[in-house]
Amino acid sequence: MKSDLCVEVPGIPMFRIRWAEHTWEAEQAYRLRQAVFCEEQGIFAGDDRDAVDDVAQLLVAVRFEPELPRHPGTVVGTVRIHESEPGVWFGSRLAVDAAYRSQGKIGATLIRLAVSSAHAIGCRRFLAHVQSQNVPLFRRLHWHVLAEETLLGRPHHLMQADLNHYPPCHTPHAGLIAEGRAVR
Repeated sequence: MKSDLCVEVPGIPMFRIRWAEHTWEAEQAYRLRQAVFCEEQGIFAGDDRDAVDDVAQLLVAVRFEPELPRHPGTVVGTVRIHESEPGVWFGSRLAVDAAYRSQGKIGATLIRLAVSSAHAIGCRRFLAHVQSQNVPLFRRLHWHVLAEETLLGRPHHLMQADLNHYPPCHTPHAGLIAEGRAVR
């Protein structure tokens, strides 16, 4: 007996969040930052790169297709971290592709790996200048506000991570896997 029922199970996107290692990852991350901070938000004209990029560690969220093991993936999120003085680290330029913001885990997982990997290499204090609309996300992730400020003409909050909620991650190159929501 032939069945007329055919149910297609939607794919669930997978994301590997890790320290960038390849040139293609950095190039895609910089293009994503340009799309978010220059084109979408209009904060910078042309390019958002600065001297911090010369010393920062770039992290990426790469969408990969398990059924296509030879395809390297696509960078859909990024953040950078750097040590400003011994034991004091900053995170900055957190960006998630607009098409993937509804996935809900990419930004949070980038933040988690950023803080946990810095914690593993001696971070005693982790800070970020957070755009005001993102403060609720950071609060849910155990950050607290130190000061309100205006940067680049926009309201920001200087925030600090509670390191007790970020166990050291000694394998940032392998990173973390985040599962997205089913694509419909």
